Amino acid sequence: MKLPNGITGFYEQQCEPPKIDGKQFKQLCFSIIKNNGGTVLEFKAPTEETNFFDVEVNVFNKHFHILLNAHYPLLTFASVVNFGEINFIDEPHLYKEFSPFYSVLGTKELNEPFFQKDNEFNNAELKQIAYWKPERIGDVIFNYWD
Repeated sequence: MKLPNGITGFYEQQCEPPKIDGKQFKQLCFSIIKNNGGTVLEFKAPTEETNFFDVEVNVFNKHFHILLNAHYPLLTFASVVNFGEINFIDEPHLYKEFSPFYSVLGTKELNEPFFQKDNEFNNAELKQIAYWKPERIGDVIFNYWD
């Protein structure tokens, strides 16, 4: 998977990456989860430490998170979201519901080893990658770097 410039949330002034519409994402989450008999427990926008939206939900008798990269329409699901620990999971039903709006990534893609070559990283990202040493592709797309 080729990762685009700014996906980590770090960039140089002249190369600012696009931003995801958080309002639209929030509306979609509430609508999709409610239509499936679930509840949105918390909606967190990206912070200085994170490069992703984090929506905590309870649906299908399960408690998990919906994550969306702040700069590119890349979405996934996780059972655990803590500093230094994101446990990606597959949610096939919600995959179908969100895929018309976002590229939904599965555990196979996100848990693949990360290799720095063949990506479009800027210098600010390269410095962060050298410091944090991500092991998986998912650690780059959804990170807690500050």
